[in-house]
Amino acid sequence: MRVDLFDFDLPEDNIALRPASPRDSARLLVVQPDGATVLQDHVVRDLPSFLRPGDALVFNDTKVIPAQLEGIRSREGTPDLHVSATLHMRVAPDAWKAFAKPGKRLKIGDRIRFGHSGETCALGTLDAVLEEKGEGGEVLLRFDLSGPALDEAIMAVGHIPLPPYIAAKRPEDEQDSRDYQTIYAREEGAVAAPTAGLHFTPDLFAALDAAGIERHFVTLHVGAGTFLPVKADDTTEHKMHSEIGHVSAATAEALNAVKARGGRIVSVGTTSLRLLESAAEADGTLKAWSGATDIFITPGYRFRAVDVLMTNFHLPRSTLFMLVSAFAGLDTMRAAYTHAISTGYRFYSYGDSSLLFRKTTR
Repeated sequence: MRVDLFDFDLPEDNIALRPASPRDSARLLVVQPDGATVLQDHVVRDLPSFLRPGDALVFNDTKVIPAQLEGIRSREGTPDLHVSATLHMRVAPDAWKAFAKPGKRLKIGDRIRFGHSGETCALGTLDAVLEEKGEGGEVLLRFDLSGPALDEAIMAVGHIPLPPYIAAKRPEDEQDSRDYQTIYAREEGAVAAPTAGLHFTPDLFAALDAAGIERHFVTLHVGAGTFLPVKADDTTEHKMHSEIGHVSAATAEALNAVKARGGRIVSVGTTSLRLLESAAEADGTLKAWSGATDIFITPGYRFRAVDVLMTNFHLPRSTLFMLVSAFAGLDTMRAAYTHAISTGYRFYSYGDSSLLFRKTTR
């Protein structure tokens, strides 16, 4: 499909720079696409009223790590060069794939010393060698440390990689270390938060429990590739970056039981949805699954597992807007986004949310 079909104009004022407080006071646009598209304005704490006893919410329990590293490349005969690297996928105990700037000025074999603002931190140094270069500034960094020692060093010298549309407008601060993390995050490894989950609070969990809504967890470590623009003119020419995920046998069995008794699987976020669809058989049965997924969902995709999707509002021409258009219909989502923009919904990672009911295939 043509990528320009997924374009729209978004005023700067609609981009959220801070989340709603409390988290579950964010607005919630409910979108029901079958028949005449129905759009209803609510708030996130109203979520239980749109679900049924026996439905199951599926959350991504990944935890954001301070994956933004600043460092200095020293090379004999050339001036020192400041390097900014965003880790996005661990490939070995001592190696990460990353997006580096300025990528064009780096060479294989370069050594980079990372630390806050390019200075080594008081807790030690974190050195790496650039072993490979790919497209779009992607590199492979091999660190001098490995395993838990590398994890500790990254925690010491890294910082939270705010989405570029926020980072361009204000610096990261201590509040972001709390705001840019779900209350149930536990599996370290994400570069970006699964942002639909940022809206949940203990009070909302209690209300969902009281309504008979189940809670289950999967893990997909969100990579920096989620922020990359689609530069191709046609969706068939775009290459997705892989992300590492895991669905346990117990979770797959529990969700299959939900479907068998007529309940619905409600995915909290596109990351949970992409992982569930990767783990689903052709008949919709879920299985234990672990590995890398680069699933790219565009209109025409036949959904196997997920019935309802809760998700924030996404960038124009993005793979995520393509995904929600596949889920609820392109015309439906264009109408929903037009309504959201005109009525002041807040967009992107710290913005408001939507609840999408899957378009029925006829």
